[in-house]
Amino acid sequence: MTAGMAALGVGIGWRPEIAEAVEGLAAGGPGGVDWVEVVAENVCPGHLHPSLARLRERGVTVVPHGVSLGLGGADRPDPGRLADLAARAEALGAPLVTEHIAFVRAGGPLTGSPRLEAGHLLPVPRTREALDVLCENVRIAQDSLPVPLALENIAALFGWPGEELTEGQFLAELVERTGVRLLIDVANLHTNHVNRGEDPAKALAELPVEAIAYVHVAGGVERDGVWHDTHAHPVPRAVLDVLADLASRVSPPGVLLERDDDFPPPGELASEVAVIRETVTAGGAGRAPTDAGTVADAGRPRVVAAGQGARERLALAQTALLSGLVAGGPMPHGFDAARLRVQSRALTAKRAGVVAKVAPELPGILGDGYRLAFGGYAAGRPMRDGYRRDALDFAEHLLSRNLPEDPAARRELTRWWRDRAGARPPGRTTRLLRAARTALTGARA
Repeated sequence: MTAGMAALGVGIGWRPEIAEAVEGLAAGGPGGVDWVEVVAENVCPGHLHPSLARLRERGVTVVPHGVSLGLGGADRPDPGRLADLAARAEALGAPLVTEHIAFVRAGGPLTGSPRLEAGHLLPVPRTREALDVLCENVRIAQDSLPVPLALENIAALFGWPGEELTEGQFLAELVERTGVRLLIDVANLHTNHVNRGEDPAKALAELPVEAIAYVHVAGGVERDGVWHDTHAHPVPRAVLDVLADLASRVSPPGVLLERDDDFPPPGELASEVAVIRETVTAGGAGRAPTDAGTVADAGRPRVVAAGQGARERLALAQTALLSGLVAGGPMPHGFDAARLRVQSRALTAKRAGVVAKVAPELPGILGDGYRLAFGGYAAGRPMRDGYRRDALDFAEHLLSRNLPEDPAARRELTRWWRDRAGARPPGRTTRLLRAARTALTGARA
């Protein structure tokens, strides 16, 4: 086991849809779990979900896993988001918190352009300048959190032009400079192998395995030569092979199964957990005992502050990319244009899926035409203030165009929109003003 790390064991990602099944798995037995992870943004510190409260009462460790900090972005971390993450860690009594090496938004004051939200995790350029910004952001986050921070490598459909470091080198230098711990997602290593030709074994050989806090394992699917990290399919053999390779190098303090959609019966979840446990055991059977060094944390490694110029250059690059992906802007030069188109479609599909979850009435009203209608709305219209606002904007977009065509569906959508927006659907003058404002905003971006 890596030195200085809490022993977690084998766990599963807690989701409301499988709360009962997770509680059953945490009760022990074949395929049982030792701990759980929860999406941090879904936790309300003063009002824990009853299932999470019961798990905590039974002494089950619950780790909050954040998705919205965007530590790989050009801006310094938002103090409010850091405070929220800290409050969730304290409410859960968590031994650590985790986030991602990614950017999730761009634009704003650094570029003098409208703020853009990706709605998903996007890769950071593996350059030394981007690493400078990331390291400073990580140290700001570490200083604001009451428990240690671990960061996850993400899956990517594309790479940045002009990258200077491999994934393993990038992670190794990040750990050396900040003392941050790592959450290694072996499914993401496999994804990057298929999509970017990166060797998982090489990445594992280059990264500091003694810094691993725990490991993610998840399923996906390959379509037209592109691996989609769906978290909605069984864990494939190729991902288990990467897990076995990692376990042959180090004993991970924790391993966790992620499942976010298309949830199977509890028995199938238990079987996947059991296979993961067996894979870790088998992978470590031939490993020679090691005396792993303690991760640099107490020593507070020195991080040179990123210059304002570095932040501004990163901001411009990330804003240009995100504008092309979610706002209908031109795709930046130097990227694989085909992969960016795939990423753009994936972002729209994910956005539509989340809106369908936060506003399930919309696909109910629109039926089979929901996805197509949302795609038409999202083209050139970035999300502006979260998914609930996005749902209202989508409904307003349809109603302003006298859609859907079915009068009964349009009346139902009007009632839905009015109940939540507290106003009449926009008239012709309002629609023209908004269209002009959108055009001007797009021109400035």
